This record gives sequence, C-alpha cells and structure tokens, in this order.
Amino acid sequence: MPASAPAGSASDEVKQMVIGLFDLIKGTKRGFIPDITARIQVTEVSVATKAGSSKRMEWIVVCEMDCLQDMSNIANALHGGASAYLVDICSSLVLAAAGRPNTVSQAINMIYHAPAPVGHHLRIVNRTMTVGSRILSARTEIWDATDDRLCVTGTHIKMEPSSPKL
Repeated sequence: MPASAPAGSASDEVKQMVIGLFDLIKGTKRGFIPDITARIQVTEVSVATKAGSSKRMEWIVVCEMDCLQDMSNIANALHGGASAYLVDICSSLVLAAAGRPNTVSQAINMIYHAPAPVGHHLRIVNRTMTVGSRILSARTEIWDATDDRLCVTGTHIKMEPSSPKL
C-alpha cells in the first residue's frame, strides 16, 4: 500500500479495492457534482465484530473533507442535497468494502441534527448495518469535526440489481 493508504483494520487488499473504486468514480469527472467528489478523502477502512453480536462483522469507512461554498445553502451551511449526496457516495464505499460493490440504491432516509458551517471540516463515518444476499443497508453520520457535533444521519438501503429483461 502507498504511504497515503487509509488507516484501519481492513486488509491492504480491501483498502486498495475501496480506494481503487473511489479513484475510478473520481476519475470519470462525470456525474453529479464531480468537484465535490474529488475533494472527498478516504481516511479509514476497518472491519470489527458488530456490537451486540459475537458472529456478525461490521465494516467501517471514514471519509473527510471540508465544507466549501459550493456545498452550501442560503444559511451558509452544508446543503441538504449535498449531505444526501455524501451519504449516497460514502455509504456505497462501505458496502463495497463489505464485498458488494455492484448494488443500486433503493432508499435513502435523512435526519438533520445541526448545521455544518462552510469552512468547517467534515468527518463522514459509514457503517454497514446489514449485508444480506439481496438487500444491504448502511448508516452514515456526517460530523462537523471542527466543533465535534453530529450534523446529519443517513440510512442507505441498496440492493442487487435485477437482470435486464430482453
């Protein structure tokens, strides 16, 4: 792994897969808000025994970035649409770390707790909730790391895509 590899307990192979997938997404420079995507940094990829279970594993991917003006609302804080995008992209990385990179969104649920002002540093903590045979779920918390305050919680439900009908 290169010197800039993310921290965490996941194997180097899993870390490289997550970084490679994210680099591919960033490298296309297409899609929704590529300038924001390019600023996201994966800082940790971990796996641990899930709290409350002796058998289940939980994958964790932590991303970081600064909240800049192009992500803001009229109140000069993180826009709800930008936060939903961060939940979408970052929670998809944690499900990829869990071995499921080829899934599609089914639902995203957002809860807004507090504003994250422009200029503050964001820590985006993503954890798998369930990794089933067809349905997967992840929880994302967007923290204002500057003020150590939880700003947004998002739940992302994804599924294996159906085969196209001919």
